[in-house]
Amino acid sequence: MKTDKKELLISHLFDASTEIVFKAWTDPELLRHWYAPDGCTIEFKSIEIIPGGHFHSCIHDPVHGECWVKGSYLEIVPNLKLVFTMVMSDKDGNSVSSVAAGKTQEWPEEQITTVSFEPIGTQTKVTIHQTVCEEEAKKTGAYQSWIKMLNKLHFLLTADFNSNR
Repeated sequence: MKTDKKELLISHLFDASTEIVFKAWTDPELLRHWYAPDGCTIEFKSIEIIPGGHFHSCIHDPVHGECWVKGSYLEIVPNLKLVFTMVMSDKDGNSVSSVAAGKTQEWPEEQITTVSFEPIGTQTKVTIHQTVCEEEAKKTGAYQSWIKMLNKLHFLLTADFNSNR
């Protein structure tokens, strides 16, 4: 559905190089440590982070239950950009309508997420653009989840950086 509403756009500045931050987004073992909001965990049934590769994951939330998602990696430019699709699914990888998965009528059946990595001195600015209305993302908690995950990644990178000094 095309609207004139503002799509989700979030930026975060990390005290780490683009290589380190990009690796945190493309190493499945690292993703397991931060790619779920506070109090939640993530399980990857499958993940192949290559152009044309796919993933199937579940965020386990003790309050709201399971949220299964699948998608494909459309574009990977090392240390610069990741582009992937996201579709609600069930545990077997079958697509599920957004409404059946608990989203609003306005939630798109497929979102495209673009993550850009921009070096700023010794830091990295990460910008997430997702083809979903920002207002809907805030209603469903998706916006807040991105913020929480970026904060977890920030803490992970800061703790890891400080422990390696």
